[in-house]
Amino acid sequence: MLDKIRKKAGNLEERKGDMEKISTHQFMTLGATVLMGGTFLLVASFVTGTGGRDGWMAVLPAFALTIPYALMLLSLSVQFPHENLLQISEKYFGKWIGKIIGLTYTIISGYYGGLLLAFIGVIYEQSIIPLMPRWVFYLGALLVVFYLVNSGIEVFARFSEVLLPVIVTAIVLNVALTIPRIEQGELLPILSEGIKPLFWGALNVIPFSMEYILFLAGILTFLPHNRKEHVQLKTGIWRAVFLVGILDTLVVLIQILIFGPVETIRLAFGILELGKMVELSRTFSGVESLFVGVWLGALVIKCSAFFFMTTWGIETVFKLKGLIWRIAVSSIFLGIAFMFMRGSSLSNEIPFVERYLIFPFAVIWIPMLWAVSRFK
Repeated sequence: MLDKIRKKAGNLEERKGDMEKISTHQFMTLGATVLMGGTFLLVASFVTGTGGRDGWMAVLPAFALTIPYALMLLSLSVQFPHENLLQISEKYFGKWIGKIIGLTYTIISGYYGGLLLAFIGVIYEQSIIPLMPRWVFYLGALLVVFYLVNSGIEVFARFSEVLLPVIVTAIVLNVALTIPRIEQGELLPILSEGIKPLFWGALNVIPFSMEYILFLAGILTFLPHNRKEHVQLKTGIWRAVFLVGILDTLVVLIQILIFGPVETIRLAFGILELGKMVELSRTFSGVESLFVGVWLGALVIKCSAFFFMTTWGIETVFKLKGLIWRIAVSSIFLGIAFMFMRGSSLSNEIPFVERYLIFPFAVIWIPMLWAVSRFK
């Protein structure tokens, strides 16, 4: 009797997964939220460290690289409308190479998702609640992530629809309310070291684009596939990329103008310092707590995206799905977070995974698969 109940519950879950689809508007808002993630927290120090005072110029071109990669994925999804990129890889590369790609995808997603969970704890501990044990932040964020993943991709997309305008408004307000503190002359001289530093600055931003591309590789199954909606999906990609690119450019630009290039490099989370500068009146200050709350939502979206990616990888490679495996992934995320209790080690590990795992994996895998699909 118990086996029949479990089998019936599994069949209901499978039917629910098969019915789940997201609209073209949800695709745009979800894509923009995942692409943005916590980029605005780190992007200024990343690009300024290699691009100097002109690093802000490299942000938008680096994000623009997302567009050709995303269009490659959409062209592949037209050929196989009900399969993700891991399943498509097995068709073109063969079963064993496809499984290796799927396993790599799963490991990278799971490991980086755990690092993002740890990052949430570091942000809160170093900003507004330094005396709270970090495991409280880990567990609280994980519960929200688990709820979103367990509710399905549609609920996740709706949540991003609500959260994206809040994030955009918070960033714009944070930038606008700190304009009076701008130091004139911090951007001069422009291009004093030439264009070469911009190239190295862009290389530090491109991994953010590749994270979104890996998420898109898994979410292909849930996209609408008729011709009209396919055009709208392409438009949604352009809108998401330019929205995030422009906002992150503003974040970098305002930090350089206020702190100067040297201080921008030194500050790990410069936008948090910007939030502390905001004073709406003499009696109402400390609004950085409100901003940090919004940043938490953005990081939760990013962490949830990598949780989804990990479960998609497990389902594709090992044919395992259901509540028990989501609980297992949650345990892995929590274990990884506890491995990096020191903020200094985490600040080194996250860029390492982005630059030397996510970046090369996506940059090589997607064009190679697309090229093979063209010739076969």
